[in-house]
Amino acid sequence: MSSESLQPAPTLCRRTLLAALGGAGIAATLTACGGSDDSSSGSSDASQSSGSGAGAGAALAKTTDIPEGGGKVFTDQGVVVTQPTAGEFKAYSTVCPHQKQQVNSVDGGVITCPAHGSQFSVADGSVKKGPATSALTAAKITVSGDSITLG
Repeated sequence: MSSESLQPAPTLCRRTLLAALGGAGIAATLTACGGSDDSSSGSSDASQSSGSGAGAGAALAKTTDIPEGGGKVFTDQGVVVTQPTAGEFKAYSTVCPHQKQQVNSVDGGVITCPAHGSQFSVADGSVKKGPATSALTAAKITVSGDSITLG
């Protein structure tokens, strides 16, 4: 026999595992939402003012890329840009306030979240159909000539 003592291998308890996974989820959520410091969702002047958030100055699209009465989702940048009326551009976070899923389409004057069917107005981000109970968060964009940029 060997003089080495046999010790059981350390086990990972469920509580430790869940705490680690929860921490990773919170970090991912904070990273995705980190650029938004505007608490006035739907504010029309916040959507076109300049600011210095993460990704500020990144070109998104030409004004002609955004259909009047509709919009376009920019998944990689976490923003949806709309043109409620000719020449008026708004932007909102793609994060649905219901369960933090990503909105993915704009059609018929509404922005839709595929997870549970919540719909939001292209004009102000307000809830048109639940289960979401609060508006999309306004995002900052700048329109200069025919160019739309973040920030």
